[in-house]
Amino acid sequence: MLNQIYGAAKLCRAFEIATCDQIKKGNIKTPVYLSAGQETISCSVSAVCGGMGIQPLLFGQHRCHSIYLSFGGDPVALIDELLGKETGCAGGMGGSASIHCPEIGMYGHDGLMGSNSAIGVGACFASNKPTIVFLGDAAAEEDYSLASYGWASTKNLPILFVIEDNNLSILTEKAVRRNWEIHNVASSMNIESYDVNDDPQEIIDACEGLFDKPKLLNIRTNRKFWHAGAGTDGEVPDRLEGLDIAKELEHMEKLWESRLETL
Repeated sequence: MLNQIYGAAKLCRAFEIATCDQIKKGNIKTPVYLSAGQETISCSVSAVCGGMGIQPLLFGQHRCHSIYLSFGGDPVALIDELLGKETGCAGGMGGSASIHCPEIGMYGHDGLMGSNSAIGVGACFASNKPTIVFLGDAAAEEDYSLASYGWASTKNLPILFVIEDNNLSILTEKAVRRNWEIHNVASSMNIESYDVNDDPQEIIDACEGLFDKPKLLNIRTNRKFWHAGAGTDGEVPDRLEGLDIAKELEHMEKLWESRLETL
């Protein structure tokens, strides 16, 4: 499973590096939220779901390119979405922040911070289908989210909350925003909760018994690029450092070139 996870993460990283280049060239006209640095999270959870034969409902918000790709999304449709084309996964209307693809069970975000937690919990409650809600560490603080954890616990829903904790709300660190941790809050609501690193094996271990009851994983990670755009705030630890993505990057660059030719 680890080989599968790192293989998927390499593809996601290659997509993000190729996309970063297109941002710098000015070929993308709308805000882009790159998931580079956080790829092992969605790739690990997807591998666990695949091993269980489950395609869950997926609710992300911004920084979710890797969620889409790791759960089976078509990179060409994502490129087209970033270019605003009708052939994009959301018809060119969602862009980077609202990736919508019912074919893989992924539903777009409305732009309100943390609202995907309430929408995901509602969908899970109505359908009783395995559901995953992906949140950043800031969105996890929102009132939508806090109430959602309580409802999921009360109704014992088959749901997983994944907190991609890069310690930043744009540039504001958690210590400035709060003196508590989200996994402790969820645990107080009787949700099985873990605080782990973005190491695939740690994530796999924490996913034991997935969808038997509500679960929350606070996964400590790092983003490589700005909150939005292609800049950096300096060097950060990188789980994929040293992996050779040359082959995957060449493939993604060719995909971008081919889709730009159709504009």
